[in-house]
Amino acid sequence: MSATFPPDPSSVRYAGPWTHRDVRANGIRLHIVEAAPERVDAPLVLLLHGFADFWWSWRHQLTALADLGYRPVAVDLRGYGDSDKPPRGYDGWTTAGDIAGLIRALGHSEAVLAGHADGGLGCWTTAVLHPRLVRSIALVGSPHPAALKRSILRDRRQRRVWLPAFLRYQLPRYPEHLLTRDDGAAAERLLRARAGAGFTAGPEFADTAERLRNAIRIPGTAHCALEYQRWAFRSQWRPDGRRFMATMREPVRIPVLALRGEHDPYIMPATFHRGRALAPQRRLVSVPGAGHYAHQENPEFVTAELAKLLG
Repeated sequence: MSATFPPDPSSVRYAGPWTHRDVRANGIRLHIVEAAPERVDAPLVLLLHGFADFWWSWRHQLTALADLGYRPVAVDLRGYGDSDKPPRGYDGWTTAGDIAGLIRALGHSEAVLAGHADGGLGCWTTAVLHPRLVRSIALVGSPHPAALKRSILRDRRQRRVWLPAFLRYQLPRYPEHLLTRDDGAAAERLLRARAGAGFTAGPEFADTAERLRNAIRIPGTAHCALEYQRWAFRSQWRPDGRRFMATMREPVRIPVLALRGEHDPYIMPATFHRGRALAPQRRLVSVPGAGHYAHQENPEFVTAELAKLLG
């Protein structure tokens, strides 16, 4: 990695048993990665990454779900990786529009959505705003947004671990500098702080951290990633945000798989269990030995749970 020259967006197109391509959806170009591109008639599974991350987060499920006969597609969300980075569109409404547009652009009438953290928010919003396109959703470390808001307001433990970084991200320009300085070291610190000890000491950690550090330094990525966080905060006092949260309180009446690493230091157990009325068909599963990145830390277990949801 070079501190002088930022990486090219195409640097996230890592070679592997998958295919990279670009798809137009909702007026922008999205970079997607497919492990079974020829399987157009198989059930579509869209894999959505979280904050300061990119498609690589779902590498294990991408290949494992293809082996099980599905059509898994990992995507760089708007503003990330090698996808377009327009100046606007980092609100919940547009995120759901991007996902809905991608489902249609891939030639499907419905999909199963799986998302980690902020990618999970995209699952929740698409399920509510475009219910005919969503067959079921799986969340990793991503409680329902109304349940998370309630926990932050009422649960001191959840507020203590979640609020400081969220508020710091609201400042102009400085957070972008924090995320990109020292060759993107902040992305590695986030991974180390929120993952379980077994993963941080394991063989994948150094490689994963290096790829995250590269991806966050792609020009425009840090700013776009933070714009999602800023909309979530500022919209609370604007009509569009109040309307969004009111809309999101409509129960999700499809199967929901909610996964949380048993050692997740970022999403508290009480928050994880909150919000049953918002998803009556929700199934809660604790992922053994994992922290906040359960789909990377214990991929076989997470894939097995996804297979149950898909089956």
